[in-house]
Amino acid sequence: MATGWAGDGAVQEQIDATVADAIQRARSRLPSGPSLSRCEDCDAPIPEARRRALPGVRLCVPCQEAQDRERAVHSGYNRRGSKDSQLR
Repeated sequence: MATGWAGDGAVQEQIDATVADAIQRARSRLPSGPSLSRCEDCDAPIPEARRRALPGVRLCVPCQEAQDRERAVHSGYNRRGSKDSQLR
């Protein structure tokens, strides 16, 4: 019978699904494969510790930080104001 109300646990299921989606999205952005020994943007050496800590790394820390800042500026997604953040 359709009542128009969410079932028991529906809110928690929605939260779990949102978290799972965010984890999957973050994991898909992680580099994979062999690491480079030199940055592909500026040709600076990438330290061995960074290459061991993050397999598949392609950028040095300063270039990665710049890329992360640029992505944050261009993301343009207001999660609090989005109806999709509350409805799945």
